[in-house]
Amino acid sequence: MQDMIAQIVDMDQKAQSITEAAQREKVKTEQEMVKKREQIREEYLSRARKRIQVNEATERKAAQEQLDAAKQQYEDSAKKLEQLYAEKGDQWVSDLVNRVIGE
Repeated sequence: MQDMIAQIVDMDQKAQSITEAAQREKVKTEQEMVKKREQIREEYLSRARKRIQVNEATERKAAQEQLDAAKQQYEDSAKKLEQLYAEKGDQWVSDLVNRVIGE
């Protein structure tokens, strides 16, 4: 009878030891998962920041090209207006004066 009780106590201690080891392994695994998740998050954010830098440069270049094109179009329009005024300015002034004085 004493042997059976000793075996039961021994088995209980082994079971507790196994349970404690499993619990420690569980905690360790959870900590590793948290670290891995944080590592993956940091890697993702790092890649996203790099993509943003690349996209920023690309978008800045495209915006500058649009601005340059708009400036060129404005300059072309201004030149055309100046040329048209040089050609017909006197006639426009004359027509305007005639309309104002009623002739």
